[in-house]
Amino acid sequence: MKVKIVSKSGVLPEYKTEGSAGLDISAFIEEPVYLKPGERRLIPTGLFMELPPGYEAQVRGRSGLALKHGIGLVNGIGTIDADYRGEIGVILINWGQEEFVINNGDRIAQIVINRYEQAELSMVESLGETERGAGGFGHTGVE
Repeated sequence: MKVKIVSKSGVLPEYKTEGSAGLDISAFIEEPVYLKPGERRLIPTGLFMELPPGYEAQVRGRSGLALKHGIGLVNGIGTIDADYRGEIGVILINWGQEEFVINNGDRIAQIVINRYEQAELSMVESLGETERGAGGFGHTGVE
């Protein structure tokens, strides 16, 4: 699959290893951003993407930033739809105890590209029976 990308920095996202699922993306900022504990900010990447129909890109946090500094994505996973042509931004939050500095070129997230299908919804009066039924979170107990 080929994906067209405009990169204002001139640097393309890349897979860091042969087995990587995610492409690392970096901040594209003119000056450092200081993220205080509890603060959230939209960090520009300078990236614009044209995905083929039937594909989406999921913006995901980086585990190293989460573990070492408490930095994550406010919405868990962000979705870039195939018809979106604006700049990719990453909504970071500092769940840590100390201020975190983001510099231009810092790797701040990763993008995983997935195939999807749109569902055809059908209004019905009832649903089919299953063994689980309406059992919710933790209903099966601990074994």
